[in-house]
Amino acid sequence: MIKEIRCAIYTRKSHEEGLEQAFNSLDAQRVAGESFVQSQHHEGWRLISKHYDDGGYSGGTLNRPALQDLFQDIENGLVDCVVVYKIDRLSRSLIDFSKIVELFDKHQVTFVAVTQSFNTSSSMGRLMLNVLLSFAQYERELTSERIRDKFSASKQKGMWMGGTPPLGYDIIDRKLVINEEEAKLVRHIFNRFLILESVTNVTRELNQEGYRTKRFTGKESGKEFGGNKFCIQGMRKILVNPLYLGCIRHKDQVYQGQHEGIISKEIWDRAQKIFQTNSASRGMESRTKSPALLKGILKCQPCNAAITPSYTTKKNQQRYHYYVCSHHLRGVGCPRPATYMPSHEVDEFIAKHVCTLLKAPQVSAATWLALEKKGITQEKAFEALQDIGHVWDQLHPLERNKIVQILVDVVWVRHDGLEVHFHEHGLATLLCDEPIQTLNRKQDIFR
Repeated sequence: MIKEIRCAIYTRKSHEEGLEQAFNSLDAQRVAGESFVQSQHHEGWRLISKHYDDGGYSGGTLNRPALQDLFQDIENGLVDCVVVYKIDRLSRSLIDFSKIVELFDKHQVTFVAVTQSFNTSSSMGRLMLNVLLSFAQYERELTSERIRDKFSASKQKGMWMGGTPPLGYDIIDRKLVINEEEAKLVRHIFNRFLILESVTNVTRELNQEGYRTKRFTGKESGKEFGGNKFCIQGMRKILVNPLYLGCIRHKDQVYQGQHEGIISKEIWDRAQKIFQTNSASRGMESRTKSPALLKGILKCQPCNAAITPSYTTKKNQQRYHYYVCSHHLRGVGCPRPATYMPSHEVDEFIAKHVCTLLKAPQVSAATWLALEKKGITQEKAFEALQDIGHVWDQLHPLERNKIVQILVDVVWVRHDGLEVHFHEHGLATLLCDEPIQTLNRKQDIFR
């Protein structure tokens, strides 16, 4: 008796173009697969009615819905043979294909390509499979290189190569054409930046005045996008985009574009000069050299947003550190009027509370009990804790941060001041870790 072989046909097309047709590439692949399965009917081959079609998915990845559905059915024991038009319909990557073959072997599933004669059950068939797949991957990589070269050459000629329509322009016949109404907003953004010299302030002002991001309709999906509030990151991209000067950027190079610019060279140069001297626009420096004491602890009570550390550098190169609500940084706005807080004042306030807590009699007693086995007397422990303010000044900033992170749970910034909440078990954790190092350093200082 001939054993029944349940066959699943898998089809794939890299692009969505043409899928709307009554008979498309996926249908053609399936008809070829059905004819092949029918020709093997005498061998017990039977076609599964379920369709596994991936339209508009690349063969360079396994993240395809129909393919994942096929894998699931294979693991459930519902498929004995997979039929494809060509092997590159299944995958164009050697690494991915090895995973597929491993899955097939594990569940004793065979694999057949209609236009390429080989059998994966034999060693010669596996060799032919690897050779064919190597050429498929080579073809894919070669195509990618050609696309990258064409993209680069087109940008050097100043051509717009697609993407999200930029504010101030409409895309007509694949070219950038100035939208006069939006162009007025672009000029307004640059002019306000020249006056305010702050991306954050420009973003906040535009949102308060009711300006919104560009609205556009997706070409393929037909969905509406944009029309949102401006964010600081998006505003910064506008102000540093040479597109508005009439140029096209490709990686680190800028080329003269085929479209008309919106702003003048003088305004562009002035804006970029502000960016060079404005610390808010320069690359973020590592803050581990002078870490913010309350980073991750401060929160704004009115809007429940995190309050983050930041800084600014004046013309005398003096750096000023402060805390600011993250909603303000994103240009969203916050009900609390006090936007910027000098970090040294807030840090000193919290440090004073921490030192007061460590001086409490119950803390002194608990500290002595924790350190008694270390040979530190009760008098020494009490003396050190009472002079904790001087010890605190001698600690490295990282050590201060660690103590505060252990003790303090959250600091709420309210309209009328600060509200400090300590960790419930913070003292117990601290007594098992930090006091030994702190007291030892204190003894060294006063020795």
